[in-house]
Amino acid sequence: MTSVPGPESIDDLLDRVHVVALPMRVRFRGITEREVVLVEGPSGWGEFGAFPEYDDDEAANWLASAIEMAWQGPPPALRTRVAVNATIPAIAAGEVPAILDRFPGCTTVKIKVAESGQELVDDVARVAAVLQARPGVRVRVDANGGWGVNEAAAAVRVLDQAVRAADPSRAPGTGPVSLDGPGLEYVEQPCATVDELVELRGRLAADGVRVDVAADESIRRAEDPLRVVRAGGADRAVVKVAPLGGPRRLLAVAAELGVPVTVSSALDSAVGVSAGVAAAAALPGCGDDDAVPAAGLGTGGFFVDDVVEPGAFALENGSLPARLVAPGPARLEGLRAGGARRDWWMGRIRRCHGLL
Repeated sequence: MTSVPGPESIDDLLDRVHVVALPMRVRFRGITEREVVLVEGPSGWGEFGAFPEYDDDEAANWLASAIEMAWQGPPPALRTRVAVNATIPAIAAGEVPAILDRFPGCTTVKIKVAESGQELVDDVARVAAVLQARPGVRVRVDANGGWGVNEAAAAVRVLDQAVRAADPSRAPGTGPVSLDGPGLEYVEQPCATVDELVELRGRLAADGVRVDVAADESIRRAEDPLRVVRAGGADRAVVKVAPLGGPRRLLAVAAELGVPVTVSSALDSAVGVSAGVAAAAALPGCGDDDAVPAAGLGTGGFFVDDVVEPGAFALENGSLPARLVAPGPARLEGLRAGGARRDWWMGRIRRCHGLL
């Protein structure tokens, strides 16, 4: 039996880590600074960035992903570049154009909705602002499980109609919105539980709302990542490398799911994003053009500073290159987190490594 490459010991692993803190341009997931651990291994760099609120059992998957990239490197690629979507946080509509400017060439946009303290009218305004700034883009919305079934059914219908109403092929004043025009590509994790997702899909079908439901948290934070699709709760899957334990595990899960897959990131540095690009580049393609759904990996624009030099791993025409990424030494030093924060991460690595 062949052993999986990895560090010789926990001390070998700890000797290779760099704890960094990346300042953010906008608040995202409630934070303004993102801490991650970068690991330098014999085959490249990996990233361990499980959010602080995750327990060790869940965070251990993220450490396994970092070790895989650092000691095994990426899986064999089927394409050299991967298209990505722009991501719009739950911001005011007036702020949307400035955020979109950080995603040059992206023809798919994911918009955060169902934010606590906001209303559906805020979500509609955000969608409208996106389509005004970039007419004709493909639109996805992400509720992060923030709606109940009744609320989701109503919201998806309204948001889908808002997208159809902004279809640039429709001349103003030409009558009601056509149900045959392009609407939402999909709604991501509209409800929190698998049972709710199953019920919602039935409601949408009964109401004649033809919008796919995509599962995210119901896959990456589930003991059985296949359950939601087998139960009939999702038309699509959103998968992230680190929560699933590495790009090879992601590819195995994607093959078993049997539905279209969007590879996404978890607010990663350029090192973590490159692992997501590696997974998306290795996915079997869909259709004659060998394409895969635009990946949710264009999150680097949310950071004031990243671990690579400007332009070293940047969006070009809405896509990212499938290649290894190494942090710049000056960047590592300038973004280094020390003291109590480094100690916290070192202790967490010890605990998670013991669970692998």
